[in-house]
Amino acid sequence: MAIRVWISLFLCVFALLGSESYASENEDAQSKEFVVTLDHSNFSDFVGRHKFIVVEFYAPWCGHCKKLVPEYEKAAQILSQNDPPVVLAKVDANEEQNKVLASEFDIKGFPTLKILRYGGSVVQDYKGPREADGIVSYVKKQSGPASAEIKSSKDAEDFIDVNKIIIVGVFPEFSGEKFENFTAVAERLRADYDFGHTSDAKLLPRGDSSVSGPVVRLFKPFDELFVDFQEFDVDALAKLVEEATIPTVTVYNKDPNNHPFVVKFFNSPNAKAMLFVNFNNDLFDSFKSKYHEVAEQYKGNDISFLIGDVEASQGAFQYFGLKEDQTPLIIIQTNDGEKYLKINVEPDHIASWVKEFKDGKVKPFKKSEPIPEVNSEPVKVVVADNFQDMVFNSGKNVLIEFYAPWCGHCKQLAPILDEVAVSFESDADVMIAKIDATANDIPQGTFEVQGYPTLYFKSASGKLMQHQGGRTKEDIIDFIQKNRDKAAEQAPGKDEL
Repeated sequence: MAIRVWISLFLCVFALLGSESYASENEDAQSKEFVVTLDHSNFSDFVGRHKFIVVEFYAPWCGHCKKLVPEYEKAAQILSQNDPPVVLAKVDANEEQNKVLASEFDIKGFPTLKILRYGGSVVQDYKGPREADGIVSYVKKQSGPASAEIKSSKDAEDFIDVNKIIIVGVFPEFSGEKFENFTAVAERLRADYDFGHTSDAKLLPRGDSSVSGPVVRLFKPFDELFVDFQEFDVDALAKLVEEATIPTVTVYNKDPNNHPFVVKFFNSPNAKAMLFVNFNNDLFDSFKSKYHEVAEQYKGNDISFLIGDVEASQGAFQYFGLKEDQTPLIIIQTNDGEKYLKINVEPDHIASWVKEFKDGKVKPFKKSEPIPEVNSEPVKVVVADNFQDMVFNSGKNVLIEFYAPWCGHCKQLAPILDEVAVSFESDADVMIAKIDATANDIPQGTFEVQGYPTLYFKSASGKLMQHQGGRTKEDIIDFIQKNRDKAAEQAPGKDEL
């Protein structure tokens, strides 16, 4: 959950898809729909008959899904004329009978697109654009050979984008075990990187032009700009590629070329150190240099480093509960969810503070709204700083809602929870509470909050369970009555329902 939240807050993951042209194209789409509709009854059979297919998992109520509809349909129409034709399909993952499929493909949000190869035996994430022309270009590349042959300087110029990761194998001949293993790695990682191969290293823009191979040359827009590998074991080469494509310090600003590396940073299993500073600060070059030195020092020590421009990082400030007047600052988040914060840091203090963190001498930081001075409403307000006292140590049966202020479903539930709380006002052993999960840290490893609103119930004896049933007043009261620890107080009568 945390990784997805980070990425969505840092990046505008989906481009804003225009729908102006849909009205004029809708009449043609009605006569023939090129996107194939699949469900639980025909999915396996249909996918099994295709070497390559793209499947969108969507929900009818999802705004991003609605914006994707005309673009996806237009792309499907164009790709149906490809040689050979390429099929785009869709599955309503919100449909009850299709939820098993959604679970099988680990669908956590909408829309999610998957590339299925060889009858579904290989599944990869779709990582391309969301507008028709971009979809067509990306899918054509993905459905073709995993590695493109570079035969001329023009081929190399067109293929090697200086802003992207490009991997080229140099081979005296395109056969044999090493070439086959290189191709296997290209097939495995093709959704993330572009692969090519050539017999002439002189065509390549950087590196030793006299090598005849076999060698794998990885071009990148950061650090040393290229690196050569002579490892051809499939797993070992794939690992080397993944390690080499993470910058020593990932840069986050408004340059979209940096966004893929930001995604890789947050997908890393390492602890994540983030320095936020105004890139126009007079001391920025000093911050950048000192931070890079620290990152080099701790390379391979399970910690990754990012430097973010304050102007572009408002999502991070919201997520971590930070303020601009605290910058320059460093925040480190570990895999167990703990956060460590150093505000108003100076360039010369970076190395010593990171060392203190690694030595276990820095206390965790907790994001919390202020504890309310008055908490007299029927639904009690909980924040991170009083969560332990109000929920775990209260001795009460507590129903707590994890909500987001912008969430429509939360707004619909609010008056219902008010009514539930009023029903239990005379019962001292029951408390209805809520916490803004976007403004407060949630105890790690205890609550699984995958969306909003999420309801949990903690009985007076400490039994914890998630409420996943109906959300009417009657449903929620019935759930509490069935799971509470009984006390002397009488529960609300039916006339109160």
